[in-house]
Amino acid sequence: MEAAEVVAVLSELERAGVEAWVDGGWGIDALLGEQTRPHDDLDLVVALEDVPTLERALGDRGYAHAGGGAPMSFELTDAQGRQIDVHPVVFTDAGGVYTMRTGEQWTYPADGFRGSGEVLAVRVRCLTPEVQVLCHAGYDLDEDDLHDLRALRERFGVAVPRFA
Repeated sequence: MEAAEVVAVLSELERAGVEAWVDGGWGIDALLGEQTRPHDDLDLVVALEDVPTLERALGDRGYAHAGGGAPMSFELTDAQGRQIDVHPVVFTDAGGVYTMRTGEQWTYPADGFRGSGEVLAVRVRCLTPEVQVLCHAGYDLDEDDLHDLRALRERFGVAVPRFA
């Protein structure tokens, strides 16, 4: 997933009235204000109620379902093999409640949606550094994850697991 496509996707969603927060690798690079590594996909957090609009808008860009489905996470891909992972949430006072594929619920803290960063000098919404760290818990981390966590620690001084 190239930076220009990230900006194009986010612009298309904004035109459609969908607020999206960048998560994962691109979310961390947005916080850093620069691309620090290649990215296989774009992770987005959106309101569950906006999923039909998101699907229409990204369908117009050539993206189609590749797996999963709302209210849980799902993937969209296009003919070039670009992938968008969508994490729908229901917003409450506590934050964004996400239903994992196991059926369990996880809450993105409300303050986590106050992040912002840049991709190709375009301002984008993203999860805060602290919530990015929380999102890296509970699974085996690969080299990209470790790279991302180290970058967050170095730039923002956030506490990360000691293995990072």
